[in-house]
Amino acid sequence: MRRRRLPALLISLLAAGPIAADDYLAERLSNAAPDADPKVLSLAARAVSCAHRKGLLDRLEHLAVIDYSRPSTKPRLWVFDAAAGRLMYEELVAHGRNTGEHFAKKFSNIEGSKMSSLGLFRTANTYYGSNGYSLRLTGLEQGFNDKAMSRAIVMHGAPYVSTEAVKRFGRLGRSWGCPAVRQEVAREVIDTLKGGNVVFAYYPDQKWLTESSFLSCERPAPSQVAANAPAVESPTG
Repeated sequence: MRRRRLPALLISLLAAGPIAADDYLAERLSNAAPDADPKVLSLAARAVSCAHRKGLLDRLEHLAVIDYSRPSTKPRLWVFDAAAGRLMYEELVAHGRNTGEHFAKKFSNIEGSKMSSLGLFRTANTYYGSNGYSLRLTGLEQGFNDKAMSRAIVMHGAPYVSTEAVKRFGRLGRSWGCPAVRQEVAREVIDTLKGGNVVFAYYPDQKWLTESSFLSCERPAPSQVAANAPAVESPTG
């Protein structure tokens, strides 16, 4: 059976060590998306690297970063081909009805809150529901987004995410907590992210920034990183 070669980014993360891995990924993301806040991308890189070291990610191919500190009328979702260091999508994304109007302000992990959640999510499977083609999200952060699956927090397309909605209402429409995107790109974005990739949702919420286990990850000693790194085939040809 042919051995599956690991993505170049994953090889780099395994070999570089925690601090270098965070910086390496952050630099790649910032270079690919110059309009995004580099501090937010740096936090995303830190969280992803931490989740990988904890054994929670088996893929580092595609990564979505949402910056909820930006107004809903501006692009605030970036989807990266992380292995290639390439930006694939820069999009509008809705927040929850009770999270705010034009700007997001409040976040929750509580059933029925109709608020968005923060932190690191791993993507799961797709399905057809009341909002059409949708992508289930598994929240990895206890107390902040780990109820995402039971709350049916999913990525889906929505007619209220559009430039027409912005012109009519001065903001996007709002979801029940889901990161809804434009219908025209929903299937492409979902198919890019499905199956174990990563979504990182940011807002300068002090409780989350202070207590997130992925933003204050315990850094193993370099010897541990080397010992835990699997053997990787060298590229040929």
